[in-house]
Amino acid sequence: MAAKKTKARKAPRLVKKTAAKKKSAAKKATTKSVTRKVSIKRVAKKPTARKQAKPKVSARKVVPVRKPEQKPIVSPDRPGWVDELTQTPLIDGYARQLESFMSAIADGRVDENEVKSQEQRVVGLLKEIDPQLDNALHTKVTQLLCELTAYAIMQMLYAMEQTRPKAVFQG
Repeated sequence: MAAKKTKARKAPRLVKKTAAKKKSAAKKATTKSVTRKVSIKRVAKKPTARKQAKPKVSARKVVPVRKPEQKPIVSPDRPGWVDELTQTPLIDGYARQLESFMSAIADGRVDENEVKSQEQRVVGLLKEIDPQLDNALHTKVTQLLCELTAYAIMQMLYAMEQTRPKAVFQG
């Protein structure tokens, strides 16, 4: 730590004091002036109420004004994605109502052409929506699509497992 700087003490000075200051004006003529050494002592100051320091006015930072976030307008008749009562996704129900899905499974079989046409519809929608999303929303939508695809595959595998015969044929 650096040593604190202290004020250099002044040498004692000679001060003339007259007794006249101490006595009344009548005795003023009979008193002699007295010269004595007076040393300067530092006296601890009584604590006084401190004034609040005013903040120094300095150049203020220019803070850009934030634009309020605009929430998307939500139509009251917009279909939801989650059932409020059961907390299950509603997307698979909407998918089953698609005309392309109903025509593909109408004959009870899904052929290669039906799968390719469905793939083209998905790619077209992905290309249309992708540039409209900012980076944060793009990340969330990507995660949603992956989770939804995994959910659909797991549902299909679970349904297949449930339809398998439980008993082993012994012949």
